[in-house]
Amino acid sequence: MEQVRGLLEGQDYIAGDRLSTAVFLALSLRRPLFLEGEAGVGKTELGVALAAALGRRLIRLQCHEGLDLAGAAYEWNHARQILAIRLAEAEKRVDEMAQDLYSREFLIERPLLEALSPRPEGPPVLLVDELDRADEPFEAYLLEFLSDFRMSIPELGEVRAPEAPVVVLTSNRTREVHDALKRRCLYCWVDYPTQAAEERILKARVPQLPEVLRAKVVGFVQGLRKEGLFKSPGVSETLDWAESLMAMGAREVDTHAVSETLGALLKYQEDLEQVDESVVDRLLAASA
Repeated sequence: MEQVRGLLEGQDYIAGDRLSTAVFLALSLRRPLFLEGEAGVGKTELGVALAAALGRRLIRLQCHEGLDLAGAAYEWNHARQILAIRLAEAEKRVDEMAQDLYSREFLIERPLLEALSPRPEGPPVLLVDELDRADEPFEAYLLEFLSDFRMSIPELGEVRAPEAPVVVLTSNRTREVHDALKRRCLYCWVDYPTQAAEERILKARVPQLPEVLRAKVVGFVQGLRKEGLFKSPGVSETLDWAESLMAMGAREVDTHAVSETLGALLKYQEDLEQVDESVVDRLLAASA
C-alpha cells in the first residue's frame, strides 16, 4: 500500500489509507475498482494518475445518456467498406473482396475493444467515467464485458484480452448502479479530503501558492462545505480558486478577494446568493 501511495504521489495525487488500500487490492486481485463520491473529489483523476504511474496507456470511456455499442465497443467503417467494394469492382475482384470486408482492417475500435488489445507496455488502464450517466442497457453489457474481458463480434468472432486491463469505474451517484455490477468490483467511496490532506494536494498541484494563502484557502473551503450548499466545492474547485487568486495577484484571502473570485468555487446562483458577505466574513474568521 505504501508503494501504491508513493506511485500516486509521484503523479501529484494524494490518496488516503482507504483509497490506497482499494487501489492496491484492485491491482493485486486484478479486479475492477468502482469509485463513488461527489463530483470533483478526484475519482477521474485517480484513473489518470494510475495510468501515468504504471506507465500504461489510458483509455477513457466517457459515459452519457444513449451510449450504445457503437460508441463504447466497436463499429464497422462503412464508408471505407463501400470504397473498397468500388475499388474491387473496378479491378474485377469482387468475390475476393467480399471475404475481407469484415476484417480488422475495416473495424473502428472504441474504448472497450481497445482495452482488449495487447500492448508491449502491459494491459492499459480503462477508465469508465461517470457510469451513472449511461442507460441501464449499457450497464448490462458492461457487466458481461467485465466478467471475462472478452467481446463477441458476430462478423469477426471472439476477441479476448490476453491479460485483463486495469479498470477504474466512477460514479457521481446521480442514480444507483445495479448491485450485480458492483459485485464484480472492489468498491470505495471517495470523500472530500481532510484539511491536512487538501493542503498537501494544493501544495503538490499549485506549489507557487504561498503557504500562508494555502492554509487560508483550504480553511475557507473546508468551512464552505459545511454550509449546506446545493453543490459544495470539490478539490478541483479548490485548485481553480487558488489559481484564480494568484491570477488576481491577491496577497491575502480577504472579503474583497473572495467576493471577486467566488465563481471559481460555486457554480450555482442559489449558492452564490446564500454565501453573502456576512457568511464570507464568518468563514474567513474561522479559518484564521
